[in-house]
Amino acid sequence: MAGVTHVVLVTWAGDDEAGSRADALCREHLVRIDGVESVHSGPSISTEGLEGGFDWMLAVRFRDPEALAAYLPHPEHRPVANHIGASSERVVVFDVAD
Repeated sequence: MAGVTHVVLVTWAGDDEAGSRADALCREHLVRIDGVESVHSGPSISTEGLEGGFDWMLAVRFRDPEALAAYLPHPEHRPVANHIGASSERVVVFDVAD
């Protein structure tokens, strides 16, 4: 069965430390969820300037679609989702299968 990559793009609502806090929450919580194979987050380092106003990205690699489905309601996902929801101005989520 194919893996899935879950991508979240965020524009923070004026809080310069929101991205750093989100990175720390991701490192602490998301790696504890069964089926999560990798977690990458942070601001763009691109020199192209094509971020479209987004400040931060999260990419979570899952073993399979079932692991993604189990992740969304998982208690370890809540601190990250709550922080993003409370601190963001705009969020885009995109999931892609291998």
